[in-house]
Amino acid sequence: MWYLQATQPELGMATIMAISMASGITASLALETVLLRKGRDNMSWPLAARTAAGMSTISMMTMEVAENAVDYHLTGGQVAIDSPAFWLAGAVAVTAGFLAPLPYNYLRLKKYGKACH
Repeated sequence: MWYLQATQPELGMATIMAISMASGITASLALETVLLRKGRDNMSWPLAARTAAGMSTISMMTMEVAENAVDYHLTGGQVAIDSPAFWLAGAVAVTAGFLAPLPYNYLRLKKYGKACH
């Protein structure tokens, strides 16, 4: 998102956020699919893709929305790489992105009797 904000501001914040969210979700789904296919689960490619999408789509969307909203709220969409306040806002946004989907993830793990560790 920061790259697009700095280099393509004419796209507008809504478009930049949409592109940022789509690329983040796509990259995450691709990585999860590869891990499910090549890892100990050794799923077929179609099953790995369906499993990755089913496991993480809502969680990832929640994370992306929270992170982008907090980042925009704190920075106003301004990228100031030389500013400590910018990096602090980034850290706060990442923390919000981590915390926002935790209740959903906890309930899903509890529902299916799984553990994180």
